[in-house]
Amino acid sequence: MSLREAQQTVDRWIGQYKEGYFSPLTNLARLTEEVGELAREINHRFGEKTKKLEEAEGSLAMELADILFVVICLANSQGIDLDQAFDSMIRKVTARDAARWTRKER
Repeated sequence: MSLREAQQTVDRWIGQYKEGYFSPLTNLARLTEEVGELAREINHRFGEKTKKLEEAEGSLAMELADILFVVICLANSQGIDLDQAFDSMIRKVTARDAARWTRKER
């Protein structure tokens, strides 16, 4: 599924509800919450903080998907095509980092 297809899927789902998309500030708060949940899971797996015995094992994949969902909601609400935005970002970093000395040889 392309980002465009994901955006269309989310838009169809949101379109079922009369409220529509949350405001950009609300989506930013939601995004912050989701990133916090990802940080917590990574900290439990790779950091010093252990999970409580009664806490269920989390899923990095699901936490990342939650973040992607909110990013898509924010992009859709602002009329941003994420395929185009991602392509532009990749061109930018590719040009910027073309001469990096740490680049792997192929």
